[in-house]
Amino acid sequence: MLRRIWAVMQKEFIQTLRDRRTLVILISMPMIQLLLFGYAINMSVDHIPTVVFDRSLDTASHAYVDAMVASGSFDVTDYVSSQAQVIEAIDAGRAQAGIIVPPDFAAQVEHGTAQVLMLVDGSDFFTSLSAYNAAEVIAQVHATEVLMSKAERSGLPLGRDPGQGSGQQNLLPLDTRLRILYNPNLDDLWFVIPGMLAMLIQVQTIALTAAAVVRERERGNIEQILVTPIRSGEFMLGKMVPTALIAIVNLLTVLGVGVYWFDVPFQGNFWLFLWLSLLYVLSGLGLGLLVSTVSQNQKQAHQLVAVTTLVGLMLGGFIFPRYTMPPILRVAGNLFPLTYFIPISRGIITKGVGIELLWEQVAALFVYVVAVLLFAARAFKPRLD
Repeated sequence: MLRRIWAVMQKEFIQTLRDRRTLVILISMPMIQLLLFGYAINMSVDHIPTVVFDRSLDTASHAYVDAMVASGSFDVTDYVSSQAQVIEAIDAGRAQAGIIVPPDFAAQVEHGTAQVLMLVDGSDFFTSLSAYNAAEVIAQVHATEVLMSKAERSGLPLGRDPGQGSGQQNLLPLDTRLRILYNPNLDDLWFVIPGMLAMLIQVQTIALTAAAVVRERERGNIEQILVTPIRSGEFMLGKMVPTALIAIVNLLTVLGVGVYWFDVPFQGNFWLFLWLSLLYVLSGLGLGLLVSTVSQNQKQAHQLVAVTTLVGLMLGGFIFPRYTMPPILRVAGNLFPLTYFIPISRGIITKGVGIELLWEQVAALFVYVVAVLLFAARAFKPRLD
């Protein structure tokens, strides 16, 4: 019995060692997962990109903005000249929060009537919660410091309430009002559905086409293709069209359930979303075909799909904001179409923005489709020669 078991074990060891590409994937996958979970996952979101509309431009307003930046929770990326430009920066994804300081801020602080408005991108779950919590705490700390400074200038001891002796209630000299854009009630499904739609379509398109070419090779059908006049690009398109139709049907089904069953509002242009979704479907199908052409068997193709799907989900911004990731991981995330479509999905569904604010993601997705199809056709072409 042991000899028979040993014979089978020898056979499996030999087959495993011969398939070096599969062996590399099996050994490297745990390390890849560890690195992704170690660097990409960041539950405490900080350095939130922020734009500032400072209508006061005095020392008090500068001190308030500096306090926000010094906390490490916010990074000022730009100063704009209107509230509309603040919202436009958030709509376009250039910023996740905006600070609007009223005119005569210093005078209002002295009178204890200053109010600062902070706008937060409500299409991203972690950013919304982190910005909301951090802004309130930082504003209260800064307001307390301003209150203590006023007490010192008034000659009152620091341990004494500046409002005592006058019968007045002690109020902080400034108040930060937070407004969550696009999702004021922080409804979980409003966050989840647009990103989940992008995630499901990517997983399906890659998985459906990943075994397309390698399956033909394992069944022996590749010899029949060799004697036909079909070109590699034509063969790829023939493989993609039926799967593309299935993916579009599933996309519309998931979107319909989200909007009509879970009451997730669809704010943007449906036809624009549909055309851009078709472009996204083609990108996923092209990536799946590329995986299929470089794989030697279906087992290897499935393993590559698992790695591709995992890395894409971690680095594409579906769960964790990309701006919190190290630069090298953000660059690696550009290799996956999910990275480009999540801002499109959230922008159209949740924010209701048009292509004028999404053109960078659309252009990148178009280039991605062309590039991945060319690579897939080039990888397949030598097998036809």
